[in-house]
Amino acid sequence: MAKTSNMTVLVVAVTILGATTFLKTHAADHVVGDSTGWQTPSDSNFYSTWASRQTFAVGDTLTFNFATGVHSVATVSSNDYNNCNTAAANNVQNTGPATITLNSTGQYYYFCTFSNHCSRGQKLAVTVGGTSSSGPSSSPPGTTTFSPPPPPHNSASTTTVLSTFGMTLSMITAFLLS
Repeated sequence: MAKTSNMTVLVVAVTILGATTFLKTHAADHVVGDSTGWQTPSDSNFYSTWASRQTFAVGDTLTFNFATGVHSVATVSSNDYNNCNTAAANNVQNTGPATITLNSTGQYYYFCTFSNHCSRGQKLAVTVGGTSSSGPSSSPPGTTTFSPPPPPHNSASTTTVLSTFGMTLSMITAFLLS
């Protein structure tokens, strides 16, 4: 009986680990601006061009890499984004790097609150699409993307992860039962 109980605990633990790994493969961490990071760009369209090459989904994160005391990142409304209205900024993060989780679908807007940084192009708009595994969760507005809705996650990648997990679990179970 103890052998069966230990086996059950191990199978459950492996299943939980595998499920956690599977869920993590669906969330992406987007480093804003890639190697450039979050700074006042030389091209005012830099961040909109960067965002247009990304696919954002619920559960993904945005990482803003910047030097503390030199830049910030604030979540703002569409109107404040378009007008670089730093007086209305909320959820200002002054310590870099700053990571923001995209908790729901929709458009979200960010900019640097330092003097003239937004007007010189240090701002980001993103559009967040849903996830393939669950519906959007509710959260207050404030995280933004600006681009057409993203395509769904790669289903071939999901199938590969599930197949690998299933084969691993089967091998472990067979080993334990022998």
